Amino acid sequence: MFPKSSVLALVPLLLLSGCCTRLRELPPDVGVHLTPGPATVKVAINGQPFTEYHFADVPRPYFYPLLGPGEVPMTRKWPLEAGENEEHDHPHHRSLWFAHGAVNGRDFWSEEKQFGKIVHDGFTEITSGRETGVIRTKDKWVGADGVVVCTDDRVMRFYSRTDVRMIDFEVTLHAANGDVTFGDTKEGTMALRIAETMRLKGPKGVPSAGHIVNSTGVRDGDTWGKHADWVDYYGPVGDRIVGIAMFDHPANPRHPTTWHVRDYGLFAANPFGLHDFEKQPAGAGNLKIPAGQSLTFRYRIILHDGDEKQAGIAGKYLEYISNPSQPRLQTKLAQPGSQLQATQ
Repeated sequence: MFPKSSVLALVPLLLLSGCCTRLRELPPDVGVHLTPGPATVKVAINGQPFTEYHFADVPRPYFYPLLGPGEVPMTRKWPLEAGENEEHDHPHHRSLWFAHGAVNGRDFWSEEKQFGKIVHDGFTEITSGRETGVIRTKDKWVGADGVVVCTDDRVMRFYSRTDVRMIDFEVTLHAANGDVTFGDTKEGTMALRIAETMRLKGPKGVPSAGHIVNSTGVRDGDTWGKHADWVDYYGPVGDRIVGIAMFDHPANPRHPTTWHVRDYGLFAANPFGLHDFEKQPAGAGNLKIPAGQSLTFRYRIILHDGDEKQAGIAGKYLEYISNPSQPRLQTKLAQPGSQLQATQ
């Protein structure tokens, strides 16, 4: 339960954001506790810190830190803070985020010249709970020229399970101001930058000890650009082996997705980059959302002990897709390169 003084201090913030916030009577060491502040929402699971959702004055919203079993940090610290033996490449790789490198020709992935920003436009719900917690937000995708290319609604669910740490991430993209095309590029989309010690190819001077495996049994470097229901990236952090699995929901367009998962630690589901991944003609992976329509993507992210077999990732994926609360396939797409035929 939040102290009365902290709740009163948050009232102006919540009114300004238009948020519907529910503060439930829970012991501090039970359930999912969400604590909103001026720039982040802190997430604690059963009294232990898990992550923070950063939404204010950033190029795009992201989660950092991402703490796994035993509260070990499972994403790279840089550029958000200094980290030991970390390479300083790709400064736009901020822990856990959703973005894309070609949206109506604008770059929302990198932080190079003339990049677009995903601007937080308010909360619609922040709910703590004994079994789950929920954050709902609205965002605007604003180009460097100030044009709002599209908007989105996000639903992020957190669970109080004791065996794993888990996030369900759902984003609905709205073509509110005209047609929106997510372009054929490998630079995207539902992404993580894992801890440096977990990498398949270690930083300079650091032995590699990580591994990658996907749902079809393909391993390590061969997983790049392949279609799969899920991918698991695991390796050592401190004195334990831990892993992160990402699930692609069967209702997602072009399921099973292709994966932009690299030996240096980038780990992303990307159904658009068919030219890079499969050597198809440039633009083959373009996906157009017609004006006034919407498209939804859903993912589950699991932080676990051990490798994919020890964590039972294949079984957890079946659990995910068989949950009756999960949506059935509702979206039909034309062949790659053509427009969306129906919306969610």
